[in-house]
Amino acid sequence: MKLYFITNVSNRMKLILSLAITLAVGFIAGFATNTSIDTWYATLHKPDFTPPNWLFPIAWTILYILMGIALYLVWKQPASNSRSRALAAYFIQLALNFLWSFLFFKWHAIGWAFVDIVCLWTFIAITIILFAVKSQTAAWLMIPYILWVSYATALNYFIWELNK
Repeated sequence: MKLYFITNVSNRMKLILSLAITLAVGFIAGFATNTSIDTWYATLHKPDFTPPNWLFPIAWTILYILMGIALYLVWKQPASNSRSRALAAYFIQLALNFLWSFLFFKWHAIGWAFVDIVCLWTFIAITIILFAVKSQTAAWLMIPYILWVSYATALNYFIWELNK
């Protein structure tokens, strides 16, 4: 799959768009999250390793910035099939990331959110592998993200189990 629409953009604009797109996804997903934090989410049984609510927006903002920089580092590489595959994987994982907030917080579908986050983790791993071909730095910038999503996967699972 070739992403022709992104080939004639300056590197400065690629950086701006990489950060803007990634942060916008997080910002919009944050709205779905915020509507349930003090209501539905507060009523759930949670495992002892659940972090305080204030930590999530800080962690996610940092992760989205790292992800956006990683996207830029790959996007600025010369056009190729390997770059196109890496970018496609990135946007699939970003879509799964976006969907998770709605599944979990907006629609309260904890089990489906768990299915989504497992798929998300898989696509993050694929993205890291594909990014490593184009930029080792980009791949390393995605490591905190997969670590956080690993933690979030366990958290999602235990919240699901505790609230069946």
